[in-house]
Amino acid sequence: MLYLLFYKLLGVNLFKYITFRSIYAAITAMFLGFYLYPYFERFLKDFQFKQTIKEYMPEGHKGKSEIPTMGGILIIVSLLLAVLLWSNLENPFVWVTVFVVLAFGLIGFVDDFVKAKLKRPEGISERAKFLSQLAAATAVALFLYKSGFSTVLYFPVFKELHVDLGLLFIPWAVFIIVGTSNAVNLTDGLDGLAIGPVITTSFVFLIFSYVVGNYRLATYLQLPYVPGAGELTVVCAAVIGASLAFLWFNAYPAEVFMGDVGALSLGALLGTVALLTKQEFVLAIAGGIFVVETMSVIIQRFVFKLTKRLYGEGKRVFKMAPLHHHFEKKGWKEPKITVRFWIVSIILALVSLSLLKIR
Repeated sequence: MLYLLFYKLLGVNLFKYITFRSIYAAITAMFLGFYLYPYFERFLKDFQFKQTIKEYMPEGHKGKSEIPTMGGILIIVSLLLAVLLWSNLENPFVWVTVFVVLAFGLIGFVDDFVKAKLKRPEGISERAKFLSQLAAATAVALFLYKSGFSTVLYFPVFKELHVDLGLLFIPWAVFIIVGTSNAVNLTDGLDGLAIGPVITTSFVFLIFSYVVGNYRLATYLQLPYVPGAGELTVVCAAVIGASLAFLWFNAYPAEVFMGDVGALSLGALLGTVALLTKQEFVLAIAGGIFVVETMSVIIQRFVFKLTKRLYGEGKRVFKMAPLHHHFEKKGWKEPKITVRFWIVSIILALVSLSLLKIR
């Protein structure tokens, strides 16, 4: 909005620069989060949107039943207001990310509402949630495919290795968006645990968005040039700002939880940005925490079902899945698990950024 007003209409060149607008998108989202939180907390408490704890959760989670959930609404509001204020609204990539956040946020909101108000800890059925995610992600994939977006899949390190997926781009895009959405959701199990890797991963894609959207930089670093992708820098900056504000209240001991409304929308947004910047494999590295958490659940379920079929009794690889609960069962304190996961996430972010030069 400010881009169109000050640069397009009034000719103020300062608002042309993505770097300037990204900085203030982050600052705007962060201060909006701080400003809105007291009103938001009152809203959650008035409507009794409290966390519902499942019976099989570790003992330390029993005291969290009175903590408000759906804090992801605060992230979404702060993020979208900053994006609409500071980004170039003529850029279709901006509207794709806005749609993804709203669509997956709505799915998460319904799930959280069922958990918090109807007191059903499992929320809506896995089938209903998954089909809703598929529908939203398919809409994005079809839009990109029909609009002529590149269907080429690029690999990091190997500059000559790329594959044109053609029509297969649609299921690939759906897999990336839905997979990342659920991966972030699975990671959101401890105070501040998921939001830390969201921030580091968003920072990685802030850099990649700027680079692949700049013809000279992309050519110099031998990365695929994606016209318009630079505007995603503003989006990633807004994510970082909104997430930092949320972390202030979500850090141990948490005053509010993200809920599915936040985790599903942020995960889907990261997956979408990875697709738009042609850096899906970088997402797997930068978001390695999300990948490991998801794989721990897949491995646990597969081994349990297999051993139950073979031996009549299911066996477990981990004490509990996702992986952070395994460490809880081993006696690690919640803050220690969270901070160590953050450290690993920072290391993975640095490795991802090194791929800018490794060709």
